Amino acid sequence: MKKLGNYIAGNWVEGEGEGQTLFDAASGKALYQAGSKGIDFQEMLDYGRNTGNPALRKMSFQERGRMLKALALHLQSHLEEFYTISYQTGATRADSWIDIEGGIGNLFSYASLRRKFPDEPICTDGEPVNLSKNHSFTGHHLLIPREGVALHINAYNFPVWGMLEKIAVNLLAGVPAIVKPATVTSFLTEAVVREIHASGILPAGALQLICGSTGNLLDLLNSQDTVTFTGSASTGLKLKSNPNILRENVSFTMEADSLNCIVLGEDLDPSRPEWDLFVKEIRKEMTVKAGQKCTAIRRIFVPENRLEEMGKSISKALAQTVIGNPSNEKVRMGSLAGQDQRKEVRGQVQKLLASSQIIYGSMDEVELVDADSVKGAFMSPLLLLNEHPFAAEDAHGIEAFGPVSTLMPYKHLDDAIALSKKGKGSLCSTMVTANDRIAKQYVVGAGTHHGRILILNQDCAKESTGHGSPLPMLVHGGPGRAGGGEEMGGERGVKHYMQRVAIQGSPTTLTAITSIYQPYAKQTLDIKHPFKKYFEELQIGDTVVTHKRTVTESDISQFANLSWDHFYVHTDHTSLEGTIFERPVAHGYFILSAAAGLFVDAAKGPVLLNYGIETCRFLKPVYAGTTIGVRLTCMEKTGQELKEGESIPKGIVKWYVDVYDDSGESVLIASILTMVRKKTSAI
Repeated sequence: MKKLGNYIAGNWVEGEGEGQTLFDAASGKALYQAGSKGIDFQEMLDYGRNTGNPALRKMSFQERGRMLKALALHLQSHLEEFYTISYQTGATRADSWIDIEGGIGNLFSYASLRRKFPDEPICTDGEPVNLSKNHSFTGHHLLIPREGVALHINAYNFPVWGMLEKIAVNLLAGVPAIVKPATVTSFLTEAVVREIHASGILPAGALQLICGSTGNLLDLLNSQDTVTFTGSASTGLKLKSNPNILRENVSFTMEADSLNCIVLGEDLDPSRPEWDLFVKEIRKEMTVKAGQKCTAIRRIFVPENRLEEMGKSISKALAQTVIGNPSNEKVRMGSLAGQDQRKEVRGQVQKLLASSQIIYGSMDEVELVDADSVKGAFMSPLLLLNEHPFAAEDAHGIEAFGPVSTLMPYKHLDDAIALSKKGKGSLCSTMVTANDRIAKQYVVGAGTHHGRILILNQDCAKESTGHGSPLPMLVHGGPGRAGGGEEMGGERGVKHYMQRVAIQGSPTTLTAITSIYQPYAKQTLDIKHPFKKYFEELQIGDTVVTHKRTVTESDISQFANLSWDHFYVHTDHTSLEGTIFERPVAHGYFILSAAAGLFVDAAKGPVLLNYGIETCRFLKPVYAGTTIGVRLTCMEKTGQELKEGESIPKGIVKWYVDVYDDSGESVLIASILTMVRKKTSAI
C-alpha cells in the first residue's frame, strides 16, 4: 500500500506510523496511507516565511502572473494522469473536469489578472488624496505582500480545484502557501503537488503540502499569516476560535457548506423554456460530484400551484441518471467519497424525514452500472418534499452533503424571499424567471443572505456557467452560515493577502515609492521628447511641455461638422440661457484631440501605437479665444512578454495628460496608454 508524502521544507517526508488508510470510493479497495505524525510544523512555517516569502516578494505582479501561466500549461500536459487518479475519489470524468481543469482554469485566470497590476512587487489601492492647499502634501494607500504564509485547509470534494483556486490568488499576491487537503481524497492533491514540484516553476518554499493532521500548526501562526478554510461550519468555528488565531489576529476566511436554494418564478409554467432550465439545473446540482458540492442546491422553492408538476418533472429527470463505476463512460453519477460519507448523508436524511417525505429515490437501494453497491459508496439521488416550510425548520438547518434536495412550496414572491433567508446565509442562490421585475425584487430582497445570485432565463442559458460554478473573477463565499468570508473575486482576492498601509508625503516622494507618477510631483524635462525614448529609457516623471494653441470659433464649428456632434452648447448661441456656459463651448473631445496634436512627436520612433484612453475628465469650459498648453508625463510602465509569432519586444506606457489654459488652471486631465518598443529590438 502506497504511503503518501508531505512536502515539507523542500523535501518529501512520510508521516510516522501507519497513518489513515484511504480507499477507492467506487470499489472499496484500500489504496494509500496518509499521515503527518512527526512533522515539524515550525520548520514548515519558517521555510515558507524565510525562503518562499522573500522569493515571491521580489517578483513583480507581471512575473508572478507569468509564473502562474507556465504552471497552468505544465499541469495541462498531465491531465490524463490526474483523471486516472480522480476516478478513485468516486468522481466521473465530468466531475473530474470541474475539479482538475476548473482548477487549472483558475491559474490561467489569475495569470491574466496580472494586467490589472503594475510591473512592481507592490501596488496602490484607489486614487491619491490631496491633503494640502498647495498640493505639496498628499496621501495614498499601498498594498504590500504580507510576510507570512497562506494556510489553506480544504474540503474533500474538490482536491484539485480547492487547492489551485486558492494558491492562484496568494501566489499572484506574492505570498507562499501551505496546503492541507482533507485526508480522504488527499492522494489526488498529492499527485498534483508532486507534478508542480517536478516542474521547478515555483520558487523554493512557495508551496508545501500536508497529507494528514495539522497538529499544532494553528498554534504557531502569527499576524502576518492567513488561514482559509473550506468545510463544515462546526469545524470552521472550532478552527476560527483557536486562542492563538484570536490572540494574534490571524486573518481567517471561512467558506462553509450552506443550504443553497433555487426559486421558480411565479411567471413560469411547464410550457415555458425556463421550466426545463429549472429542472435541468436541479438535476445537475444533485448528481454532479454525487451532490458533494458546497454550492449544491439543497432547497427548491416553487409556487404552491406548481408543486406537484415540478415534483414529477424533477423525478423524471433524476430517473434518467446512470449511476455506477465513475470510469465507465456511460455513467453520469459516481459514488460518494467513501463509506463514512455515505453513512453521514443517510443519518442527515433520517433527520430531515421528521418533517419531509421521499418522493424520488431510495435510502437503501440504487441501480448501478459496473459497480458493487456494498463495496462502493454509492447512493440514489433523493428528492424530498416538505409541504410546510415555514413550520418545519429541518430543511433550513440540516444539510445532507450528498445527492439530496428538498422541494417546498411558496405562496407569493415575498414568501420565497423569506424562505431563502431561513437558511441563515448561503454561498449561492438561483432565481429562474423570464420577468425582470421579479428578478430585481428577488435580488434586492434576498441579496443580504447570499454570496452570489444567478438569474437564469432563456437569454443567458446557453452561456451560463450554472448555479454551482464559482468563477475566478467573482467572489466565492457568503454571509452567516456560509462562513462570512470571500474567496477569489479577482483583484479583491489578491488584496486579501496584502497589507493595506496609508502613506503620506510629498507627491514626489510618493511617486518614488509607488513607481506611479502622482499629480503635482516634480517632473523631469529633457531636450529629448519622451516619444523618442525606448521603453527602457523612459523614467517615471519624464515630461514634455508643449507649445500652445489658441482655440477659435472656427475650430469649434469645424469639429462639430467633422464629428456630427452639434449639441446645442457647442453650436447654438441662442440656447445658453439657464446653462452654466457664457457662450458656445469647445467640445471636450476636441480639446483632447488638440492636446494630442500638441504632444505627439510626428516622426517615426519607438512609440508603436495609441493603446487607449484609460481616464478622462473635463474640468473647466474652454471658449473660443482660450489658449491651451499640455504637460505630458510618463506615469507608469508595464513590460509585456513576447507572444507566439511576435518579434517586437514592447511594453505599455501610461501617460498623465494635463491640459491647462491661460491662467494655468487645468481644463482637462486624462491618462492615455501607448505601446512602446523596447530598445532590445533596435538594430
